Amino acid sequence: MGAVRSLAASAVLFALLGAAEAADLTVSAASSLSNAFRELAPAFEAQNSGTRLLFNFAASDTLLAQIAKGAPVDVFASADQETMDRAEAQKLLLPGSRRNFAGNDLVLVTPLEGGLAVSSLADLEKPSFKRIALGRPEGVPAGRYAKSALEVAKLWPVVEPKAIYAINVRQALDYAARGEVDAGFVYATDALAQKDKVKIVLLVPTETPIRYPVAAVSGGSKAAEARKFIDYLLSPAGQTVLARHGFRRP
Repeated sequence: MGAVRSLAASAVLFALLGAAEAADLTVSAASSLSNAFRELAPAFEAQNSGTRLLFNFAASDTLLAQIAKGAPVDVFASADQETMDRAEAQKLLLPGSRRNFAGNDLVLVTPLEGGLAVSSLADLEKPSFKRIALGRPEGVPAGRYAKSALEVAKLWPVVEPKAIYAINVRQALDYAARGEVDAGFVYATDALAQKDKVKIVLLVPTETPIRYPVAAVSGGSKAAEARKFIDYLLSPAGQTVLARHGFRRP
């Protein structure tokens, strides 16, 4: 009898574990979203009892590559339209689920202590600027925005030899925060996250407005939960958290 009860208890335990795993919603999101998404998670989970958010933060291109290779992801939030366009072209998104949920700005930052004076992008030509951090343009949206802005200003040939490439925008921010570079291209929201270590010296104009799209990943078993998370991002509660971290409305 005890053995039967033990087997029954084990069956219930495995069923509960399976249910818990089934309720996990995996969200792959651009590095610049990490602080905001971590803050809004508890409220979303409280509103959606039984659903637990699991976050995977990295450069948008890296996340897309993971999804394309079959990584078990339910929601993809990118820092640019280009990466999401590629995801859509590869039929990796659930049709009709894509939405823009936030906006951002590209800025140039310098270390808060001892940073060099900057009045325009042209100042980056000066010999005093020896190391300039930006995301690698081939794989980081913020890096692409920075390269494009510098090309428009006809400064890319001057800045490229000084470039210290980062694997994501948060690494570029860290380089500036630690004083390892003279300046860095990051999002305004990133600068806000480390305002005690970096200062914004320029708002950098971009040809394309910086808008963040989000979509449910096709083939997932949690389409309903994914749509709820996307809806939450666009809800007043979600937008309030995003605004607190410096994001604009889409």
